[in-house]
Amino acid sequence: MSREAYEILYGDVYRTVMEKMDFDRDLSDREIYDLIDEVIVSESKSRIIQIGDRGTLKKDVYYAIRKLDVLQQFIDNPEITEIMVNGRNHIFVEKGGVLTETEYSILSDEKLNDLITQIVSKCNRRVNESSPIVDARLEDGSRVNVVMSPISIDGSAITIRKFPKEPITMDRLIQIESITKEAVMFLQKLVVAGYNIFISGGTGSGKTTFLNALSGFIPPEERIITIEDSAELQLLEVPNLVRLETRNRNTEGCSEITIRDLIKTSLRMRPDRIVVGEVRGGEAVDLLQCLNTGHDGSMSTGHANSATDMLSRLETMVLMGMDLPLEAVRRQIASGIDILVHLGRLRDKSRKVLQIVEILDYRNGEIILNTLFEYEEMGENEEGKVQGKLCKKSELAHKEKLVATGFNV
Repeated sequence: MSREAYEILYGDVYRTVMEKMDFDRDLSDREIYDLIDEVIVSESKSRIIQIGDRGTLKKDVYYAIRKLDVLQQFIDNPEITEIMVNGRNHIFVEKGGVLTETEYSILSDEKLNDLITQIVSKCNRRVNESSPIVDARLEDGSRVNVVMSPISIDGSAITIRKFPKEPITMDRLIQIESITKEAVMFLQKLVVAGYNIFISGGTGSGKTTFLNALSGFIPPEERIITIEDSAELQLLEVPNLVRLETRNRNTEGCSEITIRDLIKTSLRMRPDRIVVGEVRGGEAVDLLQCLNTGHDGSMSTGHANSATDMLSRLETMVLMGMDLPLEAVRRQIASGIDILVHLGRLRDKSRKVLQIVEILDYRNGEIILNTLFEYEEMGENEEGKVQGKLCKKSELAHKEKLVATGFNV
């Protein structure tokens, strides 16, 4: 059966099943499967449906009713890392760092909007004409961004960033050559000693994955507060953990809870460390205040093209939140952040730690940096994979926290 013919058949079966469903009670999965079988048998009397197509049809209609329609097969595929819906007729996936358009489509614009409502409602979010942009997450922790039509001109857009069911550890990052064992051992000491670490990188460079892995070095006896737009962090083996998530304003009278609100309230929760998933705006002011008021070992991430660019972006974000002299902002950054780790995605789509930089001081109007590790490229192999290594460039200058923790330096 051609794809076009299958989609017509699928649409007919789906609509018939929906007409026959009893919405006055909660049907079991078995009852839904039986109803789908009944409709398929009825349809097979007037058109030829191959045995192989019947199984696929049954699964697809069930997914449309109880799961996430045609997207469910991509969510279930562990090799797919990103799913992009550009209107109902264009669905793209990223697999192995390569973007491809699939042959699938969603039945109608109405079904697409129902799918969006289903996704956002499960994490207590709302999306409509008055609030057409929303961030949410799936039950498996995958991050979802939605932009509704007509803001998205060619149809509502969904972007799903999937995360592995088992969080990637530093051992795994070493194995796939994203970082060296030497650099990991160095960072482990810094985390244990309570250095404030900021992770920067571009979109898809692996900032959240790296923050997760780095958080695994936090001593288990400490109290950790995580703050995120949509909860993505998967901190393992942290018994004293509080996870906070922002909330959008809604039509039912619930006020907006922002990253800034959560950072401020976290200070009253007796945290040893505060982990902010990502800073994008004025909340950078509150983060720096945390880093400068005794919450050693705190971490966060931000978008930037290099470690030095991240410092410039932090300056801009702080000024978005508070009108301060630039010199005061730079002093706050220099005293609050100890280490910058910059990640990048190379042309072969591999993700690497490109720089580990120490912030030394603020002098003569500039933030002084000390490059500790830097990725050095050495060409490509026969398969087009970039060859290189994260090389040590200099020693850590500020060793006071290491000494205080009992490390030999």
